[in-house]
Amino acid sequence: MARSVIVTGGFGVLGQAVSEAFVAAGDTVCRIDFAQTAHTPIAGVLDIGGVDLTDAVATQAALDAVNAAHGGIDVLVNVAGGFSWETLEDGAIDTWLRMQSMNLVSNATITKLALPLLTQSEQGRIVNIGAGAAISAGMGMGAYAASKSGVHRLTEALAAELSGKTVTVNAVLPSIIDTPTNRADMPDAVFSTWVQPGAIAEVILFLASPAARAISGALIPVTRGG
Repeated sequence: MARSVIVTGGFGVLGQAVSEAFVAAGDTVCRIDFAQTAHTPIAGVLDIGGVDLTDAVATQAALDAVNAAHGGIDVLVNVAGGFSWETLEDGAIDTWLRMQSMNLVSNATITKLALPLLTQSEQGRIVNIGAGAAISAGMGMGAYAASKSGVHRLTEALAAELSGKTVTVNAVLPSIIDTPTNRADMPDAVFSTWVQPGAIAEVILFLASPAARAISGALIPVTRGG
């Protein structure tokens, strides 16, 4: 039976790969994104653009549209987020606030609002995107790593909160993802060691599957090139 899946940040490279993987598995997918339109359409997918996931009213309206179109929510994959590299000495405090908003508050907002529908699912799944860089932050990574560390703690706390319900909550922690933006930003890097978006999508599909029903609160590193 097809499940109703939401992928936030679904218009980006990783969100696109995750959405395509769920469609290939026979699921019904909605992509929600801050961008107005997707660069690459996916046949049969419901796209909702222009949504600020830190805005509870806009986020609730998007969830209502998904519920009306797909009859509930079974899986929520929180891909939406952002990245910034700057040192504390030369950077701005606004960057710390922006990273918290983009990576943590957006995640917490849609997850909280989606819980009433997710808990009605027989096998509800929440999969968050953490970061390997949040385990030990290097120079210039403070604001980003702090926000992604918050995603890790959110994952653990919510998994404990939902321990008596049908919903599991896990996070994948990728190392550098092989995207055009990252290649442009780091042209001298060895790209073959970077993680492919499709490989991350496969891990997410497993965590969303019945086979992962006994896993909740896990922070799973995804570091192989793939």
